[in-house]
Amino acid sequence: MTQEISPHRRKGWMSLLATAEEGRLDALFEGLDDTPTHDWLRVPETGGVMVRGRTGGTGAPFNLGEMTVTRCTLKIADGTVGHGYVQGRSKRQAELAAKLDAMLQTAAAPQVEERVLAPLRKERTARKDARAAKAAATKVDFFTMVRGEDG
Repeated sequence: MTQEISPHRRKGWMSLLATAEEGRLDALFEGLDDTPTHDWLRVPETGGVMVRGRTGGTGAPFNLGEMTVTRCTLKIADGTVGHGYVQGRSKRQAELAAKLDAMLQTAAAPQVEERVLAPLRKERTARKDARAAKAAATKVDFFTMVRGEDG
């Protein structure tokens, strides 16, 4: 049955599932011992959302553009509801994200954490570190040279 989950913790795993590559998420999901059956509350559907930005990060909001998103909602066998929102058109990725979201609210959470979320976090950190190292390699350090007074 559903456990009490902090919104911050759930936000973290929803972000991780939404940004994972579909193939990788599918492979990790297939490695789980027991995956529950589900009923659809909202079948995967693709649509557009308006992305908004703020001038300088904190200023006046403006419409940046549209983005394609796929979402779905399902209920696993014990009645726990899971939601999946992913960028793009992958209905399978949205389904996996929703099913894993539901499972993370049940007693299966430790297994899902260990076998799905931990590897995804590790891979995301490695990508972020590689990107930072690549950017650091192009960094230019400017310095000012102090000249002596001509006397």
